[in-house]
Order: sequence, then C-alpha cells, then structure tokens
Amino acid sequence: MSAPKLGGKWGDLAPRFASSLAMVVVGVFAIWWGGPVFAGLAVVVSALMIWELMMMLAPNRAGNAVGLALVAAAVLVAVLWLHSPFALLYLLIVPILALAYARGRRLVGAAYAFAIMLTGYGLVALREGAGLSVIFWIVVVVVVSDIAGYFVGRLMGGPKFWPKISPKKTWSGTVAGWVGAALVGVVFVQFGAATSLIWISPLLAFAGQMGDIVESALKRAVGVKDSSALIPGHGGVLDRFDALTGAVVFLILLSQVMPLPLTEG
Repeated sequence: MSAPKLGGKWGDLAPRFASSLAMVVVGVFAIWWGGPVFAGLAVVVSALMIWELMMMLAPNRAGNAVGLALVAAAVLVAVLWLHSPFALLYLLIVPILALAYARGRRLVGAAYAFAIMLTGYGLVALREGAGLSVIFWIVVVVVVSDIAGYFVGRLMGGPKFWPKISPKKTWSGTVAGWVGAALVGVVFVQFGAATSLIWISPLLAFAGQMGDIVESALKRAVGVKDSSALIPGHGGVLDRFDALTGAVVFLILLSQVMPLPLTEG
C-alpha cells in the first residue's frame, strides 16, 4: 500500500524539500570550500540562469540560448581570472548579446542578464573579499525569508502582496520573511556581528523578495509558469535563485555607500 500523497496547497512540499536539501548540501560544501569550487558553482548556476532567461525570451532560438549561456560562463571565468576592475566591463557582453538575441522585451532581458552576471561575479568577490560569514549570512537570510514566507503565507493567507504579478504571495508571508530575516540578524549579532545587521537583514530579505517579484513579472509577461523544469518542486534555476540575485545586487550597491556589517574575523 503506497503512502498517501500530499495534495492541495501542500502538494509540492515533498519534491520542494528534497530539492532544497540537495541544494543546501551542495551549496554549503561549495561555500565552505571557497576558491575554485565556489567560483565554479557560481559560474555554472549563472550560465544556467542565462540559458533559462533566453529560453523564456526567445523559446524558438534554443541554439542562441545555449550559446549565450556558454558565453556567460566564459566571460565570468575570464573576469574572475583577470581579477581587475577594468575586466568588469566584460560583464556587459552578455546583456549586449541578449539585446540582439531576445525577440521581445529586449531591454528587460538585457537588464536581467546583467543582474545575473553581476550576481555570479558578486558572490565570488564577496566570498574572497569579505569572507565566509558574509556568504552564509546572505544565503541564510534568503532561505529563512523564503521558508517563513512560504509557510506563514500558506497557513495564514490574507491580502495578496502584488496579485497582478505574483498571485500566491501574501502580505502575511512577506512580513514573515522580514521578521525571519531580522531574527537571523539577531543570531549573527550574538556571534559578534555588528548590530546594524538586525535592520539590514530585513532590507536584504526585501531585496530578495523583489528579485522574486521581478522574475514573476517576467514569467507572466512571456506566459510561462516556471523558467524551466530543472529543479523538482521549484521549477528552474532562475526560479530558485531569483531572490538571491536581488539580494546580492542590493548588497553590492550597499557596499558602495557603507562598510559591510559582517566580515571574516
């Protein structure tokens, strides 16, 4: 006799949990190891996100999507290898090509492609420059915010956060994500982080939520449910790492105006 299956609003919980566990194991190992291992993971994930983006924008140009993904990987490898501020200009190659390859919404596609490339580079740069603890903080805030929003939103329901773009997101889940992020900040402060982390963490979570909203808007505009079917229970790589993209871009911008509140001690 087979075990009963979850249905309704919890129907995706089992595959979602299994996929999340696998990603956590791989991600924690790569973050902890750092160096080429973490950089390699960042390059692969970024390339897959570019492929999914182009498949959404130009589904009949699969060859172009693969080609641009390979270009994205090569560009990131080159920028990380050169380790020069001037090399960052090479990150513009992919969004420029996206302008040419995408059949519709070219400016949006180019902007999103640049955000993906900036995220791939930014994660490695933050790991090398700011230390292990910063990457763990970013990931934990994004994950906790997502989990809190998922469960509280489904249990409590209530008014939708932005129904025209993301009909499943509620204000209860959104606020729960902020509270969860603040609690993450409190925990990190107990281990020696600056107290500013308590209020920056919810901002980071909000940036991640906006990254999710932007990707939801793009999917709705092109008429797809998921960016791909690569990750069971989550959809595509872009579906899973859209929040991380928003968070990393926000942190990169924040680092230009103030010191990071968490560094390797």
